[in-house]
Amino acid sequence: MIIFADTRLLIEGAICLISGALIGFLVSRWKYQSFRETAEAAGRGIVENARRQAEALQREMRLAANEEAMKLREQAEQVIAARRKEASEQEERLVRWEGQLKQQLDLQTQREQALESQQRLCHDREVAIETRQKDLEVLARQRRDRLEQIAQFSAAEAKAELIQQVQQETAQEATELVRRMLDEAKAQADEKARYVVSVAIQRYAGTQSFESTTATISLPNEEIKGRIIGREGRNIRAFENAAGVTVLIDDTPNAVVLSGFDPVRREIAREAMSRLIQDGRIHPTRIEEVVAKVSQEMQEAILRHGEESVRVTGVGPTAPEIIQQLGRLHYRHSFSQNILHHSIEVAHLMGLMAAELRLDVTAAKRAGLLHDIGKAMDHELEGAHAVVGAEFIKRHGESPRIVNAVASHHGDVPPEGPISALLAAADAISASRPGARSETMAIYLKRVEELERIAMSFPGVEKCFAVQAGRELRVLVQPEEVNDTEAFNLSRKIARRVEEELQYPGQIRVVVMRETRCIEFAK
Repeated sequence: MIIFADTRLLIEGAICLISGALIGFLVSRWKYQSFRETAEAAGRGIVENARRQAEALQREMRLAANEEAMKLREQAEQVIAARRKEASEQEERLVRWEGQLKQQLDLQTQREQALESQQRLCHDREVAIETRQKDLEVLARQRRDRLEQIAQFSAAEAKAELIQQVQQETAQEATELVRRMLDEAKAQADEKARYVVSVAIQRYAGTQSFESTTATISLPNEEIKGRIIGREGRNIRAFENAAGVTVLIDDTPNAVVLSGFDPVRREIAREAMSRLIQDGRIHPTRIEEVVAKVSQEMQEAILRHGEESVRVTGVGPTAPEIIQQLGRLHYRHSFSQNILHHSIEVAHLMGLMAAELRLDVTAAKRAGLLHDIGKAMDHELEGAHAVVGAEFIKRHGESPRIVNAVASHHGDVPPEGPISALLAAADAISASRPGARSETMAIYLKRVEELERIAMSFPGVEKCFAVQAGRELRVLVQPEEVNDTEAFNLSRKIARRVEEELQYPGQIRVVVMRETRCIEFAK
């Protein structure tokens, strides 16, 4: 019974277990079925929403595509319309051009026909002209033969005689025409030039400079000469080495002469020697100290003179190197005329004449002040002072027209403007005025002899005289060999020859005189 009861319990337990499992399976299946239905319902809702959204998006894209297509269609229609309009206009232009070309072709055809008729007419005329030329040649040959028989001259002889006569008449007429034209040009130019120059000279009155370039030192007594020479000449050698000049001590009483090519060095030596003589202490060390101190003071004085010249002329800012060279001109002279004073005078004359001619006054003054700056350069720079000075101011920023004016004021290069011509005139005015420059007797006599020699070298000259200190050359010619026309040409030739062979300040007037005296006695 116990075993049966256990079995029964086992069976009931198994039945309960199976029933529970079956119930759990059924519950699980029901839940799964329910979840599946819910998921399918949710999925159908999502799909439906997606479908509706896709349809809406499709409708929107279709509308946008339709609008874009409409816009493109309108643009295409506008382009096509513009192209059609342009094609229509081109067609109209082509039609007009075709009509014009047709008219031109018709006109060209008419011209060709007219040219053909003119060519035929010209050909007929050429034939007629050739026939007449042949007839004229025959008549001319007969006439020439008849003239040769009458005149007893051949054609070549008559031709040569006629050519010679025509040449003489033409030369005389040409000379008279040239003289008349030159006289008219000179009258007009001289009138204006005299006015401008006279106004400039009257408005500027500069002082005349007669500074001597000889460096002579006066001594209080003869004993100073021995102290200057020193023991075995050591003092004089030290002074010459320090100052760069030569000390000449001769029998001249109470005087010592300093000789040197550089005027600045000569001025330094003169001042240093004067101070040594006043101080009384003359020995090599003291000499070197004094010369060094005077050299420094001289550089300051040079700079001061240059700045003063720029200030007086009012030319504006100037490079320091140019101011330095202008100051050196204060110690240089030409025929006893101080070159710096001469440059300042030329600058003022340039300004006055430029104002009269309505030119740039500042540029004219600047050219006048710098025109002789080449004379301040050392001897190491080769070339004419005008060209050397022009190159120097060009390197320091001066304008091309001022450079050309400086380079051309003595004719070394061609002038390129009115300022260049004015500078040559102002330089001649300043150099040739009375008292501006002086010459030695030897130079004066040599120039007078050369003037007379040049004049006597021309045929037909009988006598010549250089008068007015060589400013005028009077030439007497033989009247039977030189006529009036040839006398005019002779004066020009002599003037050109003088310009080529001589150097002189200012200008020289050449006067050719021809005198015919007819003498007869009444008995």
